[in-house]
Amino acid sequence: MRTYKLTAYEQTGKLLAEETFTAANDDEAKDKGRVLLEEKDLLNQTHRVVSPEGKLLWFHS
Repeated sequence: MRTYKLTAYEQTGKLLAEETFTAANDDEAKDKGRVLLEEKDLLNQTHRVVSPEGKLLWFHS
């Protein structure tokens, strides 16, 4: 398992959420990131999911 990072922001740049989670691969990480955002009702906020190497997997503004 690999460790990924999810971050969500307001338009002003204020940090709303910062979470780390594990996933077997990048595709699973995108799915898990989406679930976390839905649980926190942050899917419509600016957010990103980043791989352990720093690769941007998913970004929404």
